[in-house]
Amino acid sequence: MTDSVINRVVAGPPAPGHRISFLRLGSRRTLDLTELYERSGRVAAYLRSLGVESGDRIGILAANSLEWVLLDLAALRLKAVVAGFEPGKFADAAELVARYGLKALFTDREVPAGTPSAVRAFADLAEAAERTWTELPEPVVYEPEEVTTIKFTSGSTGVPKGLGATVGSIDASMRAVQEIFEHGGDDNLFVFLPLSLLQQRYWIYSALCFGHDATVTTYEAAFAALATARPTVVMGVPAFFEVAKQQIGQDAARASGVTPDAARRAAARRLFGDRIRYLWTGSAPADREVLRYLTDAGLPIYEGYGLNETCIVSKNHPGAHKEGSAGRVLPGKQVLFDEDGVILVRSEHPVNRRYEFAEPGASEAMFVADGVVRTGDLGHVDEDGFLFIQGRADDVIVLGNGKKVIVRPIEEHMRTSPAIEECVVFCPAQTSLVAVVSPSSDTPDLAAIAEQLAHTNASFGRDEQIRKVLVASPRPSIANGMLTSQFKPRRQAIFDAFQAEITNNQDGIHAQ
Repeated sequence: MTDSVINRVVAGPPAPGHRISFLRLGSRRTLDLTELYERSGRVAAYLRSLGVESGDRIGILAANSLEWVLLDLAALRLKAVVAGFEPGKFADAAELVARYGLKALFTDREVPAGTPSAVRAFADLAEAAERTWTELPEPVVYEPEEVTTIKFTSGSTGVPKGLGATVGSIDASMRAVQEIFEHGGDDNLFVFLPLSLLQQRYWIYSALCFGHDATVTTYEAAFAALATARPTVVMGVPAFFEVAKQQIGQDAARASGVTPDAARRAAARRLFGDRIRYLWTGSAPADREVLRYLTDAGLPIYEGYGLNETCIVSKNHPGAHKEGSAGRVLPGKQVLFDEDGVILVRSEHPVNRRYEFAEPGASEAMFVADGVVRTGDLGHVDEDGFLFIQGRADDVIVLGNGKKVIVRPIEEHMRTSPAIEECVVFCPAQTSLVAVVSPSSDTPDLAAIAEQLAHTNASFGRDEQIRKVLVASPRPSIANGMLTSQFKPRRQAIFDAFQAEITNNQDGIHAQ
C-alpha cells in the first residue's frame, strides 16, 4: 500500500506551490496546500481531545467550506470515519447522532440550547485550527479493506442507504482517473457539488497527492465563481450543464458582428473562464444535444458511469470517446450481464460487500456472490469496450401483449425539445404510455410539446407510442420531493403526485 493515494495524503505535507481556494458570493479565501495539511493536523488534535479515536464515526452536516475539508482530512489522519450529511436531505442533528452512532457531529447551523453535547458548531473549529497543540497525531497507514467514509445513496426512494467506502476502492478510482486525465501542476479542479458526496472529496485528495490547485464553492455560487476561479476541470450533474447551455445561448444571442460559432465560444469563455481542459458529467443520463453544444463551444465534456456501490465503472475521455456511450470500462472493473440483461460490476477493489445502514434484504439485493454488484441498469458493451446504458430494469414496462418497452430512450427523445426539461413515462393500464413532462419554464409551450410528441411517436414503434402527455404543475423540484438532490426524477413521487391525471382515460396533452 506504499503507493496508496490515501496514504500519501496523510503521510506528510504536500510539496509547496499549490493552493486551495474557497469561494462564496462576495468572498474568497486561499490557502497553500501545505497550510491546509498543517491545519488539518491541529483539527485532528482537537478531535482527539474530544475522545475521537480510530474507528469512531464523526458526522458533518454543512455546506461546502474550509471547515468541511479540514474535518475530513483530520478524520483521515486519525482513522476516524466521516459520515457526510447533505443539508436539505438531513435535518435533525441530534437524531443523526443517535441513528448513525456518531462520536460527534459538526454543523454550520446554529446549535440550540439543550442539544446533545455531541453536536458541535463549526465555530469551535476556528480556535482549534489556530491553536498550538503539544502533540499532533502520528502518521497512520491504511490497508485496502479499511473504511474512511460512509456514503449515502441519493435517496430516490425511502431513507438513504449508508455504505462504507474502502481505501482500496478510493485508490483504484483515483488512480484510474489520474491515468486518463493526467491532472498536474497547471490544473485547477472546481468543486461545487456537496462534499458529502465522496467523489467530490477525491479532487481535494488529488490536489494533495498529485500536485495541482483546487477551488471549492457551493452549487448556488457556482456560476458566479467560475470566471473568477478560472478552473481547468469542472465536474457537474447534467442539470447543471443544461443551465450552462441556456446561459451561453442567451449570452451569444446578444452578440453582433461575429459568426454564431464565434459568439458561442466567446460566451462559453465568459461563463467558464478561459482555461477549461474538459468538463465531466455523470450521475444521471446526459442530453446528447447538450454534450454536443458545449463541446462545439470549446468546452469538451465527457460522460461516465458509476454508482455509490461501484465507484467509477466507465468514462469517456480525450483518448477514448464514443458519443452516446458512458465510456470505456476502466481497468480494475469488469462488466457482466445477468440473464435479464442487467449490468453486474465486479471490482478488483470493491467499495464494500454490504450496506452499513439499510433496510433488511437491501444488501442481498445489491451485493451478489464474489463481491459483484447488481446495478439494476440495462445496457451492453460494444466491440470496442464502450458501455451503453439503456435504462433501469425497474423502468421496463411490460405491456398486456407481453411486449417489453424500455422507457429511457423514449424519455430522452422527448427531452430533446427545448420546451421539455424532464420526462417520465408510465403505463398505468399496461396498454399504452403516458408521459409526465416538466416544462422548461413556468409558462409551458404547449405547441412545442405537441410537436415533440408527434416527432417522438414517429420515431418509435407501435407499442412505444405515447397516447397522453401530462404537463406537470407544479414542476418537479428538489423542494417538492419529485427530484433527488442530484436532479434525478423520483418516479414514484411523480406518479403519486399526478396519479389521478395519469390514470384517467383522456388522451392528448393536458396542462395542469
